[in-house]
Amino acid sequence: MAAQVCKLLRVNLSDRASTSEVIPEEVLKSFVGGRGLGIHYLYKEVLPGTDPLGDKNSLLFVSGPLAGTSAQSVSRWMAVTRSPLTGGFARGVGGADFGAWLKFAGYEMAIVEGKADKPVYIHLAPDKCQVLDATETWGKDTAATQDWITQRHGSDTRTACIGPGGEKLVRFAAIVSGRRTASRGGVGTVMGSKNLKAFAVTAKRNVSLSDPDAFRELVRQQVEFNRNSRGYEHHKEMGTTATQDITNEIGIYPVRNFRYGRQNGYQAIVGAEYKKLRTGDFGCYSCAVRCGKQHRVLSGPYAGACSEGPEYESIWAFTGPVDSTSIEASIAADQMCDDLGIDTISAGSTVGFAFELYEKGILTRKDTDGLELTYGNHGAMVDLIRKIGMREGIGNVLAEGSLRAAKTIGKGAEVCAIQVKGMELPAYEPRGAKAQGYNYATASIGASHCYGYAGQEIFGAVLPRKVDRFTEEDKADIVVYNQDNTAKNEVGIICAFAASWEWAKPLYGKMLVAVRGIDDLASDDYLWKVGSRIFNLERAFNVRQGLGRKDDTLPQRMLTEPLHTNGAPGEGQVVRSQDVFLDRYYEARGWTSDGVPTAARLNELGLGYVVKDLA
Repeated sequence: MAAQVCKLLRVNLSDRASTSEVIPEEVLKSFVGGRGLGIHYLYKEVLPGTDPLGDKNSLLFVSGPLAGTSAQSVSRWMAVTRSPLTGGFARGVGGADFGAWLKFAGYEMAIVEGKADKPVYIHLAPDKCQVLDATETWGKDTAATQDWITQRHGSDTRTACIGPGGEKLVRFAAIVSGRRTASRGGVGTVMGSKNLKAFAVTAKRNVSLSDPDAFRELVRQQVEFNRNSRGYEHHKEMGTTATQDITNEIGIYPVRNFRYGRQNGYQAIVGAEYKKLRTGDFGCYSCAVRCGKQHRVLSGPYAGACSEGPEYESIWAFTGPVDSTSIEASIAADQMCDDLGIDTISAGSTVGFAFELYEKGILTRKDTDGLELTYGNHGAMVDLIRKIGMREGIGNVLAEGSLRAAKTIGKGAEVCAIQVKGMELPAYEPRGAKAQGYNYATASIGASHCYGYAGQEIFGAVLPRKVDRFTEEDKADIVVYNQDNTAKNEVGIICAFAASWEWAKPLYGKMLVAVRGIDDLASDDYLWKVGSRIFNLERAFNVRQGLGRKDDTLPQRMLTEPLHTNGAPGEGQVVRSQDVFLDRYYEARGWTSDGVPTAARLNELGLGYVVKDLA
C-alpha cells in the first residue's frame, strides 16, 4: 500500500502569485493532518512578534485527511493563524462543504500570505488558482457574498468568506461557509486584514485513497455502529438545542455575565420550545446526522428572522448574558451574527459585559447611544450586536472584545471582562465544572469549550475515570486527557460530537491508514502521542509569542466571587486551588513551573528543533 501524496497551496496576496508544494511524508507521519499540519506550518512560518493583523501573519485553511470521503462526520475544516484577540495560537473549526471541496481540488491545506492592495477573493479550481477582484462584494453580508460567487463560478463552488465584521476588523470576526462558521479567536479578522473577502473552490467530487476497498468496508462498519448508537440518534433529533436543559438543571448555565448558574424561567428556552419553531435540518458534507436545526420566527418584532441555528452556545449567548428568555430574539441575533460574520460566543459574552457595566453605572445611556442595557431587554441586545458588527458608536469599543474594551472604559470595568487570554468564556460556568474551567485557563487558544471538553463533568462520561465536578486539585490528568484527545481527533478532522460515538475508537485509526497509507496511524497509542505533540507545539508557539503561566488564569470573578445557582447544585462554589492545579498540570505535561515545555519532553515528542527557540 503506497503512502498518499499530499499537497498544499501557497497564495501570496501581495503579488497574487500561487504555488503548489508536496507535503513531506515525514511531516504527514508526525502530524497526520488537520490541526497537526496547521500548527506545524504556523510554527515554522509565523515568527515571534508578528503583528496578527500585519502582512507577515499567515492564514491557513486546513482540511483533514478524511474530508471529502464517504466516511461520516469527518469533513470539517480549520482556519489557523496568530490570533488578533489573544496574541497566541488560533484555530477556528468550520463545517458545511468547504473542507471537502478543498480536498476535491487536490489540496490538504492552503497557506495565505501577504496583503492585497484592494479587496480580492481567491478562486481555486483543479487546473488553476486566481486572485480576483472583490470590490463589488466589499460591504456585502456573508449570504450575499456566497451567492455572488456562486453566480460567477457555478453550482460546483463552495466558499468561505467574511462579512462586514471581518472587513471592519472586529477582533472576534468569523469565517462563514454556508451558514457554518469558523469562529473563535478572530480568524475572520485576520482574513479582513489581508483584504481577502472570500476563498472559493470549484471542483468535482474526487479523492484518492491508499486502500479504497478497506476504506469502503470501514465506512460500512461506521454506518452500522451509528445505527445502534443512542448518542448518534439523540444528536440527529435535537443537535445541541437541548443542552441548556441540562446545564440549567445542574447549575452551570452562565447568567448575567457569569454571576448565576441557572436562569430563572429557563423552561421557556428548553429544546422542546425551540423545536416548535424548527423548519428544517442541515448538516456538513457526508454526515447523515444533520445536527443543524433551522428555526424561523413567525410573528412579533422579529418576524421573518431565520437562522440555521442557534445551537447551544448561541442559544446561551443571546439569553443568559442579558437574562432574556426570548427564543425569537436569539434566532434574530444568531442570524445577524452569521450575516455580519462575527463569533456568537464572544459577541454574546461581550454584550453581557456591557449590560453589567450599565447596571453598575459604569456605562450610561449617553455612552450606549441611547440604548437601555437593562436585563431582559433583548431588543437592545440585537441593536448592540449590529453596532458591534458595523463598529458604530459604543459598538466600536466593544468590537475590540471585552478585555480591550474594559481597558478603554476604565472605572473598574476589568473585573467584568469574563475572558481568558483575551477570549470570552463560552456557555459553561467554571465554578460548577472545575475541569471544564481549568481547560479554559490552559487552552492555547483561550477560553474554548471545544479544546478539551469535560464530558465527565457535564454528561457523566466515565473515561478516563469518573469525577466529582466540584473538586479541583485532582483534575490535572482529566484536563490533559481531554485536551490531547481533542487534538488527536482533530487531525481527522472528526466532528467534536461524532468523536464520542462508538465507531471512533475501533475505526478511526484504521480509516487514517486506508487514506494515508501510513501503518503507524492504526495504533491508538501512536495517535495519542500525535495529540500530545500537537498540543505541546501549540504551547511552544504561545511561549514564543510571550504567553505563559501568568496567562493561564480564570477571570477574577471565578476566584473570588461565590456562584449563585437559584436552587441548582453548586451554590457558593469558588475556584480555590488554581495555583495548585497549575503546578500539577504542568508536572503532568512535563513542563517547567512557569508552563514552558522542557527539553526532555520536547525531545520525547520529536520536537527537538523547538528546544533552542524556548531556551
